Amino acid sequence: MSTSPRSLAVKRDWGHDETGCTVLHIDMDAFYASCEIARHPELKGKPVIIGTGNRAVVSAASYEARTYGINSAMAVATARRRCPQGIFLPVDMQYYRAISRQIFALMASVTDQIEQVSVDEAYMNVSQALRRWESPSAIGAWIRQQVQKKFNVTCSVGIAANKLIAKLASTNAKPDGMLLVPLSQHATFIRMLPLRSIPGIGPASAEHFRRWGVETVEELSHLSESQIAQITGSALQAHSLWLAAQGRDERKVIPHTPEKSIGSERTFAQDTTDSTEVTALLRHCSDEVAASLRKRGLVARTITTKVRHSDLSYSTKAHTLEAPVDTASAIYPVAKKLLFAIMKTESTASVLPQPLRLAGVSASGLSPAKTTALQPSLELDLGDEDEEEVSAHTDATKLRTAEKTLDSIRDKYGKNVIHLGTTAKAKKPL
Repeated sequence: MSTSPRSLAVKRDWGHDETGCTVLHIDMDAFYASCEIARHPELKGKPVIIGTGNRAVVSAASYEARTYGINSAMAVATARRRCPQGIFLPVDMQYYRAISRQIFALMASVTDQIEQVSVDEAYMNVSQALRRWESPSAIGAWIRQQVQKKFNVTCSVGIAANKLIAKLASTNAKPDGMLLVPLSQHATFIRMLPLRSIPGIGPASAEHFRRWGVETVEELSHLSESQIAQITGSALQAHSLWLAAQGRDERKVIPHTPEKSIGSERTFAQDTTDSTEVTALLRHCSDEVAASLRKRGLVARTITTKVRHSDLSYSTKAHTLEAPVDTASAIYPVAKKLLFAIMKTESTASVLPQPLRLAGVSASGLSPAKTTALQPSLELDLGDEDEEEVSAHTDATKLRTAEKTLDSIRDKYGKNVIHLGTTAKAKKPL
């Protein structure tokens, strides 16, 4: 569900010269809500909101619901106050992913140059496909028609010479539209948009620029790269923003982007300051992350703990390990230590200084387990290691074996049949 600013001024005919415009950005319209309406046609035309429970947040909303000011990440309780007649449905990710896979298979019939960004969004490089197709716009029109016909959901398509303009074009074509921006019009197009239209410019960054007198891409375009670097404090960010203000983007469409992180998080039934409850949840999340790593044949070097406070703000803290890991017994102690660092309190504290709404763990710095050295096993020559070190190796090996045994049990009886550790009172995220 895109919340990027849009402009009616740019939703117009920019011309029909498609020379060099081989990048398509495909974005499903209110995807989760559209999937629910597709299988429950009686909901068509009604305000459908994906997310249930007063502790949850909105995952998606139909366009009818958006007229009430409902957006993604809004608390469901707020959405209910704004739209009491709304139809609130639980998230069904298994169903949405199944539809998504079929839609991406449809795109793959055009080209294998597809960079999937999320379950409902992708870039396509159709330069090679033009040998079979008349034009990029013909491909975009066909995808839109097929998605509507086969799945009863709609998508919007942006066509341009680079990823930035293609994405902004699809955003401003919504809902159920297609917008071509010829290469010669890229700079003019983007300079008509507010600064926050540029991906990566959030409310805080926009406010920082505003204090420097910059509120639009047009105003940004009058600055030199060095002036932008002075504002941002980052030469790298300044370069990408300067290019963006010219309608340029050096990023390529990269098919099959490797997974960058694996995470698990839960929302508590009630805001809590009970450190035992929070650490129990982190143990559960660490177990889920570790199981996912092993299932994918990956190991991770960086562990991150994330919490959401009662005011809905987030805090995170990360730590990079000396050796990669794939077990909860290795992930959890780090996650727990990071929690207390975030909360700025002793690890022995039974009460946290501020109530928490959500907590979670993620692992990044991923690499294939088969080609990455883990901690040495007992078959290796331990040299002069003392008895305590040998014991530690033994314990780690036993724990890893135990967790792999749990993997087998879950594969046979279901992933929720057994967990290491906890009974934290929390709900799955919506």
